[in-house]
Amino acid sequence: MSIEVALARLNEAQQQAVTTAAKQTLVLAGAGSGKTRVLVHRIAWCLSEGLASPTGVLGVTFTNKAAAEMRGRIEVLLGRPLGGMWVGTFHGIAHRLLRTHWREAHLPEQFQIMDAEDQQKVLKRVIRGLNLDNEQWPAKEAQWFINARKDEGQRPDQVDDGADPAIRTMIDIYRAYEEACARAGLVDFGELLLRGYELWRDNDDLLRRYRERFFHVLVDEFQDTNALQYKWLKLLVADQANFFVVGDDDQSIYSWRGAQVENMQRFRRDYPQHELIKLEQNYRSTATILDAANALIANNTGRLGKKLWTDGERGEAIRLYTAYNDVEEARYCVDRIRRFHAEGDRYADSAVLYRTSAQSRVMEDALRQADVPYRVHGGFKFYERAEIKDALAYLRLAMFRDADPAFERVINLPVRGIGNRTVDEIRLVARREKISLWAAAYRLIEHHELAARAANMVLAFLHLIDTLAARIAGLALDGVLETVIETSDLVAHYRKEKGDRGLDRIDNLNELVAAARDFEPDENETELPLVAAFLSHAALEAGEGQAGEFEDCVPLMTLHAAKGLEFTNVFMVGLEEGLFPHQRSSTDPGQLEEERRLCYVGLTRARRRLTLSHAESRRLHGADFYPQASRFLREVPRQLLEEVRVGGAALSGGARLIEETSGSGLFLGQRVMHRTFGEGIVLHLEGRGAHTRVQVNFEGGVKWLVVAYAGLAAL
Repeated sequence: MSIEVALARLNEAQQQAVTTAAKQTLVLAGAGSGKTRVLVHRIAWCLSEGLASPTGVLGVTFTNKAAAEMRGRIEVLLGRPLGGMWVGTFHGIAHRLLRTHWREAHLPEQFQIMDAEDQQKVLKRVIRGLNLDNEQWPAKEAQWFINARKDEGQRPDQVDDGADPAIRTMIDIYRAYEEACARAGLVDFGELLLRGYELWRDNDDLLRRYRERFFHVLVDEFQDTNALQYKWLKLLVADQANFFVVGDDDQSIYSWRGAQVENMQRFRRDYPQHELIKLEQNYRSTATILDAANALIANNTGRLGKKLWTDGERGEAIRLYTAYNDVEEARYCVDRIRRFHAEGDRYADSAVLYRTSAQSRVMEDALRQADVPYRVHGGFKFYERAEIKDALAYLRLAMFRDADPAFERVINLPVRGIGNRTVDEIRLVARREKISLWAAAYRLIEHHELAARAANMVLAFLHLIDTLAARIAGLALDGVLETVIETSDLVAHYRKEKGDRGLDRIDNLNELVAAARDFEPDENETELPLVAAFLSHAALEAGEGQAGEFEDCVPLMTLHAAKGLEFTNVFMVGLEEGLFPHQRSSTDPGQLEEERRLCYVGLTRARRRLTLSHAESRRLHGADFYPQASRFLREVPRQLLEEVRVGGAALSGGARLIEETSGSGLFLGQRVMHRTFGEGIVLHLEGRGAHTRVQVNFEGGVKWLVVAYAGLAAL
């Protein structure tokens, strides 16, 4: 295909972006507007017109996959392979520079790159070397501090401690960490970019060579750049290069990892002669979905401003589903997915998006019960998550002292000063004597075969487990899990992880309590004590693999993980105040706007059908909550919505209402009386007419009954 033919297939705004003569260009590319297509065609056009050679182009994106795809598409457009063109991620390009100019960068020729796990190990040694308590100064917290400073382009001497002793100590750790890395020839990911920036900043001749070489610098996902990445680009571009950036300020959702949406505005200020081109025609979603997204995001201030549109179909109304509780919300979504599948859609055409990973547990349960294959995208199934395994390991060890895997998992979690050497000694005795690790630990202590400090730490751990076992005796299952989490101090441990990750882990631990409260043994587990049955259930769920990568299955993912993807049908669940927008963001105007951008990203993932849902009650943090519907729902014009409810009354507002009933005369939330089980509340309905199956929460537990034989009386 010639470049002329390729250009003719672009819309007017895309053609303008590809062929602009402006020296600096900001392409404001809305969701589904073909931004990657524009970037690829821009490079191909510059090469075909003789405006640049392959060696004079620098293309920067955020993933290796995107970089490889970009290069491949350019070669297809031009009909020839390209040598010498640099297309890669920020870190990949910086790594290439440092390998070439290791001497000028003051690095050993064979320097080694550390991943996040290796970085933590180095930091643990550094913290011990400074005679600091690992509990008070955890390596994960130091890692977050150092990486954040590097993202800002700051070395230890450039960090202002604000007269805060804690920050001063962190600066000391940062300085000692740098010295340790220098001695060992180690470079972390943040160091790649910072050292690459300093390489150019401190070597005028070298910088001049690269400025003369890269006459065209193009950047994808510009809204996701951090402070140092922008400084790095600005230093290279100066005033002579053609600077072409593509981004969408309405899709900037990564501030928690350093992204600065303000870089869009900085570009406009730093390059006042730039050309601004807006890509607003959407090739993905129906007009109804786009109208909803436009109305929602218009509530954010300080936007560069654009309005998505399509010349495609108007499409179906957006379904707004009000569930009685989170369990019923999940079942409704699964029922719809099964219906779509029966009508010819693949399971993979229907995605379920949620704000926090803890929400996946109820959805996973509903999909499993319906025998619908699924896959958690970009994460683990609920019972596979590390924090869940940690809590269950404590419980398993409290119940069964011979549970060696559980013993090994938690003996030093949270960190309590029991080192690998001590654990190795325990393992050695256990193997030699053919006894459990628990028994081996006691034997070593009784025979004084451990150093005094190690013996005290191990004994404290053994007493902790004994104390835990005594505390959980006789408690209800959810009380057992609450006590495990509290006694093990896991919440405090994970709270030390900065950013959303640690808080998400805590949410997952709280969701584990909710799972325990909802747990009912199946027919294979009824002979076991309830705690043992729950542990067996968790182990089986963790061991049961997800659907394969290429198997037709329903994708489950957080809204953050959904960015860049699209699906025929999208279910956005949990649109409630305190959940979405998250309670951590609802009082901060800037964070609230990012939450709204996240909602906008979710809406624009849908091609054909979009379902938004919220629950009147939800189990969170081990307790029942009765949240208000999310403010984001009120920001979607009511005429675009079709409200759906199984029984009960309609929500307020002017939207159309679909009332899905079972024909049984019962509705969700209804109070009923049974001659044997007493008074209860209807939780779920399946089927129609007299053969409807009804789930009722009685004082003695939850029961499934057939309406024709149950003899239920409405109260």
